Amino acid sequence: MIFRNRGSSIKKTKTLSEDELLKKYGLNSYEFTHKDKKEVFVCSKYKELDLIELDQLLQTVGWSRRPIRRVKRALEYSILVVGLWRHDEKFPRLVGFARCTGDGVIEANIWDVAVNPVYQGLGLGKELMNYILKELKRIGISKVTLFADAEVVSFYKRQGWLLEPKGTKCAFWYAN
Repeated sequence: MIFRNRGSSIKKTKTLSEDELLKKYGLNSYEFTHKDKKEVFVCSKYKELDLIELDQLLQTVGWSRRPIRRVKRALEYSILVVGLWRHDEKFPRLVGFARCTGDGVIEANIWDVAVNPVYQGLGLGKELMNYILKELKRIGISKVTLFADAEVVSFYKRQGWLLEPKGTKCAFWYAN
């Protein structure tokens, strides 16, 4: 089945069995592939993150180093933490990440959205954001705020996010 998103080149796949997907990535995982690449990708909120691998991912996108103990604590205080994995039988690689904070009932803030530059431009960031919004909706969140650097604001605008009045720092999404 093709997963369509305005000319998307992402395909929803069933490469992994339900048991394998559950065992490796947890409940509500989302598996897909890019039509030009043979890799299988999975979004998961339950697969445990290796903090060293996360640190390496964040450095590849140009972020400054953060103390790992503080990152660990930030993840513990987040209401949703999502990894985007390039599936491999022996060693899945973390290629994307995002986390959300908030009250867990009405509002949430999305932080730290990152996709490894090797995988940017393939629609993976869009799939990661779709997964995050779906999971936030599932827990009843109806208002989401996102803080993003000016150079990536257009990425979020193309997905239908409403920009704050000056259009440079954050965007808002409301459940329909």
